[in-house]
Amino acid sequence: MFAPVADGACEGSGVSGSIMIPQRFVWPYGGRRVFLSGSFTRWSDHIAMSPMEGCPAVFQVVCNLMPGFHQMAAMFKSKCFSLKDHWKILFPLVQYKFNVDGEWRHDEQQPSVSGSCGVVNTIYLVREPDTLPSILSNEAPGRSQMEIDNMEANSRMPVSDVVVSRQRISVFLSTHTAYDLLPESGKIIALDINLPVKQAFHVLYEQGVSMAPLWDFSRSQFVGVLSAMDFILILKELGNHGSNLTQEQLETHTIAAWKEGKLHLRRTLDSNGGSHPWRFVHAGPHECLKDVALKILQNKVSTIPIIHSSSEHGSFPQLLHLASLSGILKGICRHFKHSLSSLPILQHPVGSIPLGAWMPKVGEPNGRPLAMLRPSASLGAALSMFVQAEVSSIPVVDDNDSLLDIYSRRCDITALAKDKAYARTSLEEISIHQALLLGQDANSPYGLYNGHRCHMCLRSDSLHKVMERLSIPGVRRLVVVEAGSKRVEGIISLSDVFRFLLG
Repeated sequence: MFAPVADGACEGSGVSGSIMIPQRFVWPYGGRRVFLSGSFTRWSDHIAMSPMEGCPAVFQVVCNLMPGFHQMAAMFKSKCFSLKDHWKILFPLVQYKFNVDGEWRHDEQQPSVSGSCGVVNTIYLVREPDTLPSILSNEAPGRSQMEIDNMEANSRMPVSDVVVSRQRISVFLSTHTAYDLLPESGKIIALDINLPVKQAFHVLYEQGVSMAPLWDFSRSQFVGVLSAMDFILILKELGNHGSNLTQEQLETHTIAAWKEGKLHLRRTLDSNGGSHPWRFVHAGPHECLKDVALKILQNKVSTIPIIHSSSEHGSFPQLLHLASLSGILKGICRHFKHSLSSLPILQHPVGSIPLGAWMPKVGEPNGRPLAMLRPSASLGAALSMFVQAEVSSIPVVDDNDSLLDIYSRRCDITALAKDKAYARTSLEEISIHQALLLGQDANSPYGLYNGHRCHMCLRSDSLHKVMERLSIPGVRRLVVVEAGSKRVEGIISLSDVFRFLLG
């Protein structure tokens, strides 16, 4: 089937007079000499691939392909075809293969079919420039309306860019483990479950952390975590006039008692009367990063402990690290730093990608407004918004929706533990303006509204630029603002980025 390997060029693979589409082919698995051949060269020409600058193990070449039929019939006959969504068959298909140091190989991480000679070839999706097939309609399976609308609105983003980028990121996450996240040195705070709640939150504030794993000495196990959300729920309980929890009781109320109280409340609210054991979400050091990221997303948590145990029964556990999406994203950015061209979707502006939450357009049906607050809003309103909207940061805006500051449950809520500030405040009487002052350093050079804390981006910024900023420790979301006016246009969180990248 394959002719002898010889240097070739891409220009000879098309049909004269046709519109040619440049497509990138990448072999990321090393070698000394790598060539490309495929259905678009009639398997006769072999195109030399070049190593990427700064990443000699990754070879690439860009070929001009005709947007026509490329052995599409093979897709219907093959049992190996793994792209099951029927809308994808309307895109022209290309079969291709690599010759690495004289040996014919295929990329096992790409979709594949069985060729006429029993050789498995990789399929590559190609599309017409500046057009989208009519099959991308409201009935397209596996796609949200938001994703369809964004792809229709920006036809310059090829579907193939999304497919290739997601596959390569999936390979990286599946072949690296939580152990790779462990720093050379660091500090981890764990709390005794019998510690009084008030003292526990003071420890979180003093240590500058928003959550800590909980240790049960009687069971010699980690049994859960205490987070800023627990503090929010406690503050709301203290502000509830019918509450059984008083300021005096908070002095001795233990973490264990609080967790049991939450458990009882959930059972009361559960109409089915089901069991609600404490669910401690954690991961082992040998779990792949993709599984760790999915655990974080599926359980709607920001951080999960990495715990190692040398026993099959989980005894003698060791707390190694607190894994977050930020750390995983930093690993992605570091790994692909010198081969960004292998992830073409990273070069597209975030405003053209179905990513994040955006201000609804005028007249848009069922548009959900972004969670935002005015400086005069009460602290109680902010706490309710944290719980109901399931967000961890809320932009503080002026009457023109221009960004002033951001109120975060990660640092601003725990700051209420400073000098028992929560005991001297009424949730409905204190404003966000005043709450920001409570946690602000009197000597801060940034003034009342600390724009220095606000991490922003523009809708024209590339996805790569957004990912780089979100990989900075402590940055969980970027506020998308209008250039000049700083009017809030949307919010992109770490969770948004991973849901998009993982498909």
